[in-house]
Amino acid sequence: MKLVIVESPTKAKTISKFLGKGFTVKSSFGHVRDLPKNGMGVDIEKDFAPHYEIPDKARVKVEELLKYSEKAAEVILASDEDREGEAISWHLSQVLNLGNSNNQFPISKQTSKSKIQKKYSRIVFHEITEKAIKNALENPREIDLNLVDAQQARRVLDRLVGYELSPFLWKKIRRGLSAGRVQSVALRFIVEREREIEKFSAEEFWVISTKLCKKNGKEEFGANLVEQNGKKIEKIVTLKLFAGDYKTKKSIITDKKTAEEIANEIRAAKCVVNSIEEKETSRNPSAPFTTSTLQQAAISNFGFSAKQTMMNAQKLYEQGYITYMRTDSLNLSLESLMSARKVIEKKFGKEYALKSPRYYKTKSKSAQEAHEAIRPTELEKTPDELMPVLEPSQHKLYQLIWNRTIACQMQSARLNSTKIDIDASGAKNKYLLKANGSTIIFDGFLKVYNGRAAQAESFLPALKKGDPLDILDVIAEQKLTSAPPRYNEATLVKVLEENGIGRPSTYAPTISTVIERKYVEKNEEKRLYPLEIGCLVNDLLVDHFPEIVSIDFTATIEKDFDEIAEGSKKWIPVIRDFYGPFHKNLEVKTETVEKKEEKLDQKCPQCDGELVVKFGRFGKFIACSNYPTCKYTGKTDEEKKEDAENSGIVCDKCGAPMVVKRGRFGAFLGCSKYPECKNIMRIEQKMGLKCPKCGKGDVVARKSKKGKMFYGCNKYPDCDFVMWNKPTGELCPNCGQPLAFAAKGKVRCGNKDCKFEKES
Repeated sequence: MKLVIVESPTKAKTISKFLGKGFTVKSSFGHVRDLPKNGMGVDIEKDFAPHYEIPDKARVKVEELLKYSEKAAEVILASDEDREGEAISWHLSQVLNLGNSNNQFPISKQTSKSKIQKKYSRIVFHEITEKAIKNALENPREIDLNLVDAQQARRVLDRLVGYELSPFLWKKIRRGLSAGRVQSVALRFIVEREREIEKFSAEEFWVISTKLCKKNGKEEFGANLVEQNGKKIEKIVTLKLFAGDYKTKKSIITDKKTAEEIANEIRAAKCVVNSIEEKETSRNPSAPFTTSTLQQAAISNFGFSAKQTMMNAQKLYEQGYITYMRTDSLNLSLESLMSARKVIEKKFGKEYALKSPRYYKTKSKSAQEAHEAIRPTELEKTPDELMPVLEPSQHKLYQLIWNRTIACQMQSARLNSTKIDIDASGAKNKYLLKANGSTIIFDGFLKVYNGRAAQAESFLPALKKGDPLDILDVIAEQKLTSAPPRYNEATLVKVLEENGIGRPSTYAPTISTVIERKYVEKNEEKRLYPLEIGCLVNDLLVDHFPEIVSIDFTATIEKDFDEIAEGSKKWIPVIRDFYGPFHKNLEVKTETVEKKEEKLDQKCPQCDGELVVKFGRFGKFIACSNYPTCKYTGKTDEEKKEDAENSGIVCDKCGAPMVVKRGRFGAFLGCSKYPECKNIMRIEQKMGLKCPKCGKGDVVARKSKKGKMFYGCNKYPDCDFVMWNKPTGELCPNCGQPLAFAAKGKVRCGNKDCKFEKES
């Protein structure tokens, strides 16, 4: 019997289908060894030697694997092909006493007593299909210790940063905070963007558009003002930001009076077609998905978080439906390219298929861990075919991946683009108007990906040079220059990737960490904004540990990890070069940096100390500067306001007054007779709107079991009214239902059958 060990039970179940009776497939449930949960676990004096131990939750599984391995003729390690997977295989070789491994760390008293090392092999595959598994078994290899060292270097460096910087934050701000090499840079991007938005000063400008038709004609079309007396109306404004340049457009028309004067002059002007330019253009499909682009597309299309996307992708991979989902490669196997052509010809017709495959070049210099982009393992399995067997969220993601893979091997879309320049001669000035239109000649890949082809068509009437035009309307519209937008998860992943910060496997956990630490929150548009504690942590790190939150440092260390994986660098010198200066600076800052406290210029009512605002586990509070001699505490103005807003509420169990209490999850109402009565109630966040269904309750904000915000009637379960977008507090003028904030600065009616929409 041969024992095959993988990471997850789902993966084990899928692989079992492809192997015969001579194989037993078991799961390690991820890592079987790690640095200790309590304590640093890195011996700095002995070249940063990591001390690994088996977590309690993995001990039973290790014992089970030991028993199976002792009976097996051979152990086959089949964890994922990236650095993390290689490290899992190496740790398994250590605890199971495989090959030539040196088992330095005993497991337990039940460890195998045999001193004979068990034969083992390491196999890797990019997809869980019968062909891929059998091919891997025919081509085993040794564990790649360079990949193991790269993972080990990352783990050790991140442990050093986390375990030494976090206590510094505890002393200078409050306990429970954490810092990390990648998370701190991600936090800095969010904080810097928020401050760029705060200091941005919006400028007024006006744009002018027209509605025209051919002289005595009926076909109406639009044209925009682009020049006045040969001078362009629009200009590009470039802002220098932390993450790079941000470009926005504005008009040189800066006030209403000027805009109306121009509009009135154009209304009375003679309009003539000056020139017509027609040409055929092509539009090429996007490359197949990498980890980063898949996360961005899933966030944009479905509102999935990066974490949700990777969880669903992991399940699809383990069930054998897609290739490995942690990759920055754009390669596709020759077999999949040939398969794509067959599917395209069969499903859409030969005219949609390419004569020869289309290849994409990976821009990332570090794209070397994975061999292929993310694609379906069998393109013949269409999304419709898999709908009955996949969960809804998995099916959405599979369809996205299938569509993108098929589209990238389809013919380009061909469009006929038309540009019309129109002269408008006024009493004093000459104006140039421009109209653009396009029609689709051949939809190509648009039939599959972004396939709403009709939306790409904008028709213009048949015109020729010199044709006179009638002006039907001139519209002057006020605009404001836009501030750089807050990051959402998609744009944050994009900027991290562009700057070489983190790797495909780190994007989702990095974003989850800054949210879970309450450094960052999402607004109703799912944009990320920093909380006060996040700003404090960021500022402290930027001021005193600039190298840790530097883009250049984080990107450089990632390159070092890549070179370790390639075998061109050793991991210990890389850690040593970083740790020496870092630790020395930390010692200095621990002694010289003062604790972050806000002085209130008020005397303590119980002693001669001064009152200061401190940060505690549950937020801000007021305390005496003579603590611990004086243990006076008080409430902030925000807490007093919250207490007042929730006064007068009585316990629905004993009738006693309810009082505001605060815990790790925020404020709540607790019975004043605690501990005799332990009743608690949620503090309702009212949205300023009566329930449109029952008319009695108020619409309040709530969270689902999965943590998603929604808005419902507080008379539930008597009334089941619910809406998922945040209400504005206004009612729709068309149907009387609540209006809600929507994407891209829009406000829409909450009634799906009503099409009312306006700018927010």
